[in-house]
Amino acid sequence: MSLVVVGSMAFDAIETPFGKSDKIIGGAGTYIAWCASNFTPVKQISVVGGDFPQAEMDELTARGVDLAGVQVKKDEKTFFWSGRYHMDMNSRDTLDTQLNVLENFQPVVPEAFQDCEFLMLGNLVPAVQRSVIEQLKNRPKLIVMDTMNFWMEIAMDDLKQTIAMVDMLLVNDSEARQLSGEYSLVKAAAKILTMGPKYLIIKKGEHGALLFHGKNVFFAPALPLEEVFDPTGAGDTFAGGFIGHLAKTKDLSFENMKTAIIYGSAMASFCVEKFGTQRLREITKTDIDNRLQEFVL
Repeated sequence: MSLVVVGSMAFDAIETPFGKSDKIIGGAGTYIAWCASNFTPVKQISVVGGDFPQAEMDELTARGVDLAGVQVKKDEKTFFWSGRYHMDMNSRDTLDTQLNVLENFQPVVPEAFQDCEFLMLGNLVPAVQRSVIEQLKNRPKLIVMDTMNFWMEIAMDDLKQTIAMVDMLLVNDSEARQLSGEYSLVKAAAKILTMGPKYLIIKKGEHGALLFHGKNVFFAPALPLEEVFDPTGAGDTFAGGFIGHLAKTKDLSFENMKTAIIYGSAMASFCVEKFGTQRLREITKTDIDNRLQEFVL
């Protein structure tokens, strides 16, 4: 049984008040895979162009990421995003988006991925996320979906159709308000939970995360950091830590989901310390255990 991750593998170029990167490896699927592979083997579904470095693929493979579901379009270019963060590091301006291979991406679930127990749908076109669910012969124990405000603006009906098929939705606070039409996050959560998911996580960036399930609510603070260098993949890394812990323990109780949120928050706190996926490549199990102790204390 396995964890299947669906998401973009991309190039990013990032500017923050503390520095600027050249073209670096990014993408929701990449961040989730780098993070979740600390806990369990990962089966990856994505698409890249001929310009995506083979060395990056080899590093992921060495980490226990099965890339049989990654399509390589040799004559096309990989998805590219460029952005500039404001001083508060919560808001940003998109400078350039080039969909490239993502524009016509049709995911294919390999036969070897049909043992999927846990499915993590990184932020993508809702119809693409839905197509993966529909290709699975057996429903996974848990389907987690991430999305964003962009799809709420241009594909709300499609988005709601996909949300109705998943067990858990991940959104940030502004997305929860936009999706529900409610300003109160408690009211927003109640409304979103009527759309289909059993669980909802509302991410609040440096202010932590909320988990809703029926009448149960859990709040986990974020770890206060002296410096946030690059927040680009923090939400995806949070998702990777969360689903990675659940896939490792195979325990879907509310209590264990609370623990999984702490793992997600700990992993996200590493991600923001350097540009791109750089910090995620360096951390060890000891680093993770020590960071978790900071949350517990």
